Amino acid sequence: MLKYDDINDNNDCSRLLSNEQLADDDDDNEDVNFQQNEPITTDTDIILPFAPATVPLPTETQCNEEFLERDKDSDILLSSDVPADAWNYTYFVFYLLGTATMTPWNFFITAEDYWMYKFRNVSLNVSDGGLEELSPMQKSFACYLTITASISGTSFLVLNAIYGQRVSARLKILGTLCVILVLFAITTAFVEVNTDAWQEQFFALTLFIVIILNVCSATMSGGVFGVAGLFPSEYMTAMVSGQALGGILTALTFIIVLALGAGDPTITAFTFFIVGSVLILLNIVCYAIMENKPFFQYYLDVEENTRAPNMVNGAIGEDTAVQLCVKTVLSKIYVHAVTICILFATTLSIYPSITILVQSESYGKGKAWNDIYFRPVANYLLFNSGDYFGRVIAGMCEKPKENAYTVLLMVILRTFYIPLFLCCNSSSHNFLPVWIHSDSIFILLMTTFALSNGYLANILLIMAPRSVRRCEKETASSFMVASLSCGLALGSMLSMILVQIL
Repeated sequence: MLKYDDINDNNDCSRLLSNEQLADDDDDNEDVNFQQNEPITTDTDIILPFAPATVPLPTETQCNEEFLERDKDSDILLSSDVPADAWNYTYFVFYLLGTATMTPWNFFITAEDYWMYKFRNVSLNVSDGGLEELSPMQKSFACYLTITASISGTSFLVLNAIYGQRVSARLKILGTLCVILVLFAITTAFVEVNTDAWQEQFFALTLFIVIILNVCSATMSGGVFGVAGLFPSEYMTAMVSGQALGGILTALTFIIVLALGAGDPTITAFTFFIVGSVLILLNIVCYAIMENKPFFQYYLDVEENTRAPNMVNGAIGEDTAVQLCVKTVLSKIYVHAVTICILFATTLSIYPSITILVQSESYGKGKAWNDIYFRPVANYLLFNSGDYFGRVIAGMCEKPKENAYTVLLMVILRTFYIPLFLCCNSSSHNFLPVWIHSDSIFILLMTTFALSNGYLANILLIMAPRSVRRCEKETASSFMVASLSCGLALGSMLSMILVQIL
């Protein structure tokens, strides 16, 4: 007896056949004598009388194997007349879009001195909020920033993974980029506005802007990852490498500002937000151009032509089809999703909340490297650089290529970095002993920690779309990004606990 799931998978598989094969099958089927000796039912007793019980269809395993085999070689999966990516323009834009997904977060957390200035105790008439005891708003802003960003971003990444196929990629990417640009312009304008008389209102307004920014950033990230999953694996590598590159650019900007000796936090913030606005505007222009490129349109057309229909002979509604698609994708990539969640939970539990507290072994001896540059270089620049090169290496090697359980084991072993960093030379040790004093050992730990994060993240983001059928790739990529964001939120909460027990 055929089950509904068998028919659904077989129909997906049959869509791989060329038009000539389908025509031949139609001629052959004229001679088939259908025998309906018993009804075809689903597990919920839905009668499907239109599916003959004696039709010899391939099994689900054969169907999946055929899809997976063809996904490994895009020249086999796609027709031979694939347009060329002229000047690697699409590849470059995916790199650029990767930087844009992290732009709001990177620029807001880097402008820490600006927020300390805005929320200082104005009654003390001190321009630098760091010279006196921190005000309640100064103490709580970073925490509120992390919580609002994590909750809003994660929520919309999950919603995008479930319902994202109902919204066009253009709206999810180009529309949200435009909103982010407007919000960056508003934030830049407020740099020159005196908010001392209404600090609490400005505090609430800033958090509201952060929520909208992260909702847009999460929606855009889900859209970009979903689209990147439709292209060959090197385009996903470009996307995730661009995320790390954005962190490098932000860290370099911060270090250059320190080197130039710009002591005014408003000048620093104005520079950051202007650079961020220009970067977002560049993404809008480049993506709008990419949409009209034949190479980009070809892969989106292939995805539309191979997408599973929302209805099966009129028997299944759109909501039911979406639920079936979600369950099917999750059953294939749940190991990948759990693994990437653990990976980023481990990373965010340590970086930057714990690592930024580690100081040089020669701190306080009057040397610029030890007192000024060690923390930004050994933390922000080193981590983002290692993360970037890890993703690039993964794009070239792709080892392991298919075994998700091997990656899961590597991610679990990576959690041993947590106790190692907790025993480094932190300036806030109250309970735990300091066993690692050397700057060299800390830099070595940070380098391998960052490289492993970038490498394993890219391997998982490439592996997951390869594990599903082509019509499920966008959903799989969106779920991976949602799981990644869940790991970020979990790691942020765990970091608060680790800081307290340090």
